[in-house]
Amino acid sequence: MSYCKAIETMQPEERKALHKNYHDNHYGFPIHNDDELFGRLIMEINQAGLSWETILKKEESFRKAYSSFSIEKIAAYSEKDRERLLSDPGIIRNKLKVNAAIENAKTILELKKEFGSFEKWLEHHHPKTKEEWVKLFKKTFRFTGGEIVGEFLMSIGFLKGAHSDDCKINEKIAATNPKWKEVK
Repeated sequence: MSYCKAIETMQPEERKALHKNYHDNHYGFPIHNDDELFGRLIMEINQAGLSWETILKKEESFRKAYSSFSIEKIAAYSEKDRERLLSDPGIIRNKLKVNAAIENAKTILELKKEFGSFEKWLEHHHPKTKEEWVKLFKKTFRFTGGEIVGEFLMSIGFLKGAHSDDCKINEKIAATNPKWKEVK
């Protein structure tokens, strides 16, 4: 069953509302702000091995713990910041995931020097198949396996598949000219 259809059967209502908000307003929509793009990558990395619902419930805590996903601030995190993150019960306290966020922020700063922005780096490499993207991400970033990369790229409109073709939100996303529409 697709995510689009599964949401309709979710109970209780607050669970359904949490997923419906993400599905209807965020999932698959292009993001043009580098910090928000990076925030989505952090969330996808942290979802590995857990449910997306767990991550959605912790989104505000992630945003607070990771300086509103500021790439510059996270890249400058010290050992004290790592310890703070690893002791924060509001987020996922996994050393590999925390280290990936900090190191990936540093990598994005380097990419921004060459390409101008994280978004422009993504656009520079578009279009690619999922397999090509995974290879590129694994070479460039930490903690970015196939599922993480695929979901990240679908969630920001670079790869098709966030919504089923008969989902009304798919039409709304298509009107925003996501990158997957450019692929012939």
